[in-house]
Amino acid sequence: MGWFGRRLLVGWLWCCLVAGVAQAQSGRDPDQYFFDETFWDLKEELANARAQGKQGILIMFEMDECPFCHRMRQTVLNQPEVQAYFRQHFINIPIDIEGDVEVVDFRGRSMTMKDFAVRQYRVRATPVFAFFDRDGKYIRRARYTGATRDKEEFLLLGRYVVEQAYRKESFARYKRRMRKREH
Repeated sequence: MGWFGRRLLVGWLWCCLVAGVAQAQSGRDPDQYFFDETFWDLKEELANARAQGKQGILIMFEMDECPFCHRMRQTVLNQPEVQAYFRQHFINIPIDIEGDVEVVDFRGRSMTMKDFAVRQYRVRATPVFAFFDRDGKYIRRARYTGATRDKEEFLLLGRYVVEQAYRKESFARYKRRMRKREH
Protein backbone atom coordinates (compact mmCIF):
# COMPACT_ATOMS: atom_id res chain seq x y z
CA MET A 1 0.00 0.00 0.00
CA GLY A 2 1.46 3.33 -1.02
CA TRP A 3 1.52 6.67 0.75
CA PHE A 4 -1.85 7.77 -0.67
CA GLY A 5 -3.50 4.44 0.23
CA ARG A 6 -2.29 4.68 3.83
CA ARG A 7 -3.59 8.25 4.14
CA LEU A 8 -6.92 7.19 2.68
CA LEU A 9 -7.12 4.28 5.13
CA VAL A 10 -6.20 6.50 8.11
CA GLY A 11 -8.83 9.04 6.99
CA TRP A 12 -11.47 6.34 6.67
CA LEU A 13 -10.62 4.93 10.13
CA TRP A 14 -10.76 8.44 11.61
CA CYS A 15 -14.25 8.98 10.14
CA CYS A 16 -15.40 5.65 11.57
CA LEU A 17 -14.04 6.60 15.01
CA VAL A 18 -15.75 10.00 14.94
CA ALA A 19 -19.04 8.42 13.81
CA GLY A 20 -18.77 5.84 16.61
CA VAL A 21 -18.19 8.54 19.24
CA ALA A 22 -21.13 10.56 17.92
CA GLN A 23 -23.35 7.49 18.06
CA ALA A 24 -22.21 6.71 21.62
CA GLN A 25 -23.00 10.29 22.66
CA SER A 26 -26.44 10.10 21.10
CA GLY A 27 -27.22 7.04 23.22
CA ARG A 28 -30.12 4.65 22.79
CA ASP A 29 -33.73 5.43 21.94
CA PRO A 30 -35.60 6.26 25.20
CA ASP A 31 -38.89 4.94 23.77
CA GLN A 32 -37.32 1.52 23.41
CA TYR A 33 -34.85 1.40 26.32
CA PHE A 34 -36.16 3.80 29.00
CA PHE A 35 -39.94 3.73 28.76
CA ASP A 36 -41.89 0.52 29.27
CA GLU A 37 -44.53 -0.68 26.84
CA THR A 38 -47.95 0.09 28.23
CA PHE A 39 -51.65 -0.08 27.47
CA TRP A 40 -52.10 3.04 29.66
CA ASP A 41 -53.78 1.10 32.50
CA LEU A 42 -51.90 2.48 35.49
CA LYS A 43 -53.71 0.25 37.96
CA GLU A 44 -52.50 -2.78 36.00
CA GLU A 45 -48.98 -1.30 35.69
CA LEU A 46 -48.89 -0.88 39.45
CA ALA A 47 -49.65 -4.58 39.88
CA ASN A 48 -46.84 -5.31 37.38
CA ALA A 49 -44.44 -3.12 39.38
CA ARG A 50 -45.27 -5.01 42.60
CA ALA A 51 -44.96 -8.39 40.88
CA GLN A 52 -41.54 -7.41 39.47
CA GLY A 53 -40.30 -6.12 42.84
CA LYS A 54 -39.96 -2.54 41.62
CA GLN A 55 -40.27 0.61 43.74
CA GLY A 56 -43.26 1.86 41.78
CA ILE A 57 -43.98 3.94 38.70
CA LEU A 58 -42.30 6.97 37.20
CA ILE A 59 -44.45 9.08 34.89
CA MET A 60 -42.86 11.65 32.63
CA PHE A 61 -45.49 14.23 31.76
CA GLU A 62 -44.39 15.76 28.46
CA MET A 63 -45.60 17.40 25.26
CA ASP A 64 -44.32 17.33 21.69
CA GLU A 65 -43.31 20.99 21.42
CA CYS A 66 -41.40 21.06 24.71
CA PRO A 67 -37.68 21.79 24.18
CA PHE A 68 -36.83 20.67 27.73
CA CYS A 69 -38.57 17.33 27.16
CA HIS A 70 -36.54 16.87 23.97
CA ARG A 71 -33.34 17.77 25.82
CA MET A 72 -34.09 15.18 28.51
CA ARG A 73 -34.77 12.52 25.89
CA GLN A 74 -31.64 13.37 23.86
CA THR A 75 -29.12 13.84 26.66
CA VAL A 76 -30.32 11.95 29.76
CA LEU A 77 -33.05 9.35 29.08
CA ASN A 78 -31.02 7.98 26.17
CA GLN A 79 -28.05 7.04 28.37
CA PRO A 80 -27.64 3.28 29.03
CA GLU A 81 -26.75 3.83 32.70
CA VAL A 82 -29.92 5.88 33.26
CA GLN A 83 -32.03 3.37 31.33
CA ALA A 84 -30.69 0.41 33.31
CA TYR A 85 -31.17 2.08 36.71
CA PHE A 86 -34.70 3.31 36.11
CA ARG A 87 -35.84 0.09 34.39
CA GLN A 88 -34.51 -1.86 37.38
CA HIS A 89 -36.41 0.20 39.95
CA PHE A 90 -39.50 1.61 38.19
CA ILE A 91 -41.99 1.11 35.43
CA ASN A 92 -41.46 4.23 33.32
CA ILE A 93 -44.40 5.70 31.42
CA PRO A 94 -44.62 8.82 29.22
CA ILE A 95 -47.86 10.82 29.33
CA ASP A 96 -48.60 13.53 26.75
CA ILE A 97 -50.29 16.40 28.60
CA GLU A 98 -52.10 17.36 25.39
CA GLY A 99 -52.97 13.76 24.51
CA ASP A 100 -56.41 12.35 23.86
CA VAL A 101 -55.33 8.73 24.40
CA GLU A 102 -57.41 7.00 27.07
CA VAL A 103 -55.68 6.30 30.40
CA VAL A 104 -56.97 4.25 33.33
CA ASP A 105 -55.78 5.92 36.54
CA PHE A 106 -54.58 4.21 39.72
CA ARG A 107 -58.17 3.90 41.00
CA GLY A 108 -59.48 2.37 37.78
CA ARG A 109 -61.11 5.52 36.35
CA SER A 110 -60.83 6.14 32.64
CA MET A 111 -59.95 9.58 31.18
CA THR A 112 -57.77 11.23 28.52
CA MET A 113 -54.06 11.79 29.12
CA LYS A 114 -54.78 15.51 29.07
CA ASP A 115 -57.35 15.26 31.87
CA PHE A 116 -55.15 12.90 33.87
CA ALA A 117 -52.21 15.32 33.69
CA VAL A 118 -53.99 18.62 34.18
CA ARG A 119 -56.91 17.76 36.44
CA GLN A 120 -55.35 15.13 38.67
CA TYR A 121 -51.74 16.30 38.88
CA ARG A 122 -51.96 19.98 37.84
CA VAL A 123 -49.21 19.69 35.27
CA ARG A 124 -48.82 23.04 33.55
CA ALA A 125 -45.14 23.04 32.51
CA THR A 126 -43.15 20.14 31.12
CA PRO A 127 -41.38 17.92 31.67
CA VAL A 128 -42.66 16.80 35.05
CA PHE A 129 -41.30 13.61 36.59
CA ALA A 130 -43.83 12.17 39.03
CA PHE A 131 -43.16 9.10 41.16
CA PHE A 132 -45.77 6.74 42.60
CA ASP A 133 -45.01 4.10 45.20
CA ARG A 134 -46.05 0.44 44.98
CA ASP A 135 -49.50 1.32 46.34
CA GLY A 136 -50.07 4.06 43.77
CA LYS A 137 -49.49 6.81 46.31
CA TYR A 138 -48.15 9.99 44.72
CA ILE A 139 -44.75 10.93 46.16
CA ARG A 140 -45.18 14.71 46.10
CA ARG A 141 -41.73 15.51 47.50
CA ALA A 142 -40.10 13.65 44.62
CA ARG A 143 -41.93 15.59 41.89
CA TYR A 144 -39.40 17.24 39.62
CA THR A 145 -40.39 19.91 37.10
CA GLY A 146 -38.04 20.77 34.25
CA ALA A 147 -34.95 19.20 32.80
CA THR A 148 -32.24 18.00 35.14
CA ARG A 149 -28.79 19.50 34.68
CA ASP A 150 -27.34 16.17 33.52
CA LYS A 151 -27.65 12.40 33.84
CA GLU A 152 -25.96 12.44 37.26
CA GLU A 153 -28.66 14.69 38.70
CA PHE A 154 -31.39 12.50 37.20
CA LEU A 155 -29.78 9.37 38.64
CA LEU A 156 -29.62 11.15 41.99
CA LEU A 157 -33.37 11.85 41.72
CA GLY A 158 -33.93 8.13 41.18
CA ARG A 159 -31.78 7.23 44.19
CA TYR A 160 -33.68 9.82 46.26
CA VAL A 161 -36.87 7.83 45.63
CA VAL A 162 -35.34 4.34 45.85
CA GLU A 163 -33.70 5.16 49.20
CA GLN A 164 -36.94 6.83 50.35
CA ALA A 165 -34.94 9.90 51.37
CA TYR A 166 -38.04 11.98 50.49
CA ARG A 167 -39.48 10.86 53.82
CA LYS A 168 -36.95 12.97 55.74
CA GLU A 169 -35.58 15.68 53.43
CA SER A 170 -36.12 17.68 50.26
CA PHE A 171 -34.38 16.69 47.03
CA ALA A 172 -32.27 19.89 47.18
CA ARG A 173 -30.98 18.99 50.64
CA TYR A 174 -30.40 15.35 49.59
CA LYS A 175 -28.39 16.52 46.56
CA ARG A 176 -26.19 18.77 48.70
CA ARG A 177 -25.60 15.97 51.19
CA MET A 178 -24.72 13.44 48.46
CA ARG A 179 -22.39 15.87 46.70
CA LYS A 180 -20.57 16.68 49.96
CA ARG A 181 -20.13 12.94 50.54
CA GLU A 182 -18.53 12.56 47.09
CA HIS A 183 -15.95 15.29 47.74
